[in-house]
Amino acid sequence: MTETIQLGDIAIAVTRKSIKNVHLSVHPPEGHVTLSAPLNTRLDVARAYAISKLGWIQQQQEQLRNQARETPRDFIGRESHYLWGRRYLLNIAETPFRPTIEIDHKRITLLVRADTDTVERARIMHEWHKSLLHDFIRQLLRKWEPRLGVTVQAYFLQRMKTKWGSCNHKAGNIRLNTELVKKPKNLVEYVVVHELIHLLEPTHNDRFIALLSEHYPQWREARSELNALPLASFSLNHLIQTENTHESIHW
Repeated sequence: MTETIQLGDIAIAVTRKSIKNVHLSVHPPEGHVTLSAPLNTRLDVARAYAISKLGWIQQQQEQLRNQARETPRDFIGRESHYLWGRRYLLNIAETPFRPTIEIDHKRITLLVRADTDTVERARIMHEWHKSLLHDFIRQLLRKWEPRLGVTVQAYFLQRMKTKWGSCNHKAGNIRLNTELVKKPKNLVEYVVVHELIHLLEPTHNDRFIALLSEHYPQWREARSELNALPLASFSLNHLIQTENTHESIHW
């Protein structure tokens, strides 16, 4: 059951879970606030905690309001597009054959029929992005599954507005955001390792942090770098900011 705490114009959704610590999060893109608390936490106690963190909440919301956003893409010539953290210029070329995409060190060339509209160009690019991401994710799974002693039953790529990834611990599945293909590969690896460790520990407790620190000690730097990158034009997220990195890394 979710309850709401109202602090002035800030509404905080409170959820009680089987956890030990309180997790306070400010979610992109609009800065809505959630508070997860142990099952026996009284609402007045949760409210007092939220009040004590009001300055931090306002600071996080202000950062999100000022966060750089990508401009919407029109899929026209000389438009900037990103792949694995690098900027490329889009080149549009006509072909009477099936659409294809070529890439060199400066340009991504989209070869399409002359009557191909923006929606179809976007779809073709998205499918290409997914194929590239599939290839890289498979490499990462071959690397990290034996290191962590886990097996992913299935993984899924999809557009996600408020998460970079998620894990279904019971089913052994992970889901990853297709926007990751635009980010540097080391940051994609961080997200994958984070989700794989959830197969060992489903919550963001001390054991999870210890495992992540053991296997990916630079995770804090990777998280900060990922959080500093622009939000997608359709208001895709950052990783959710957390009050205490030893408590949780919400997605």
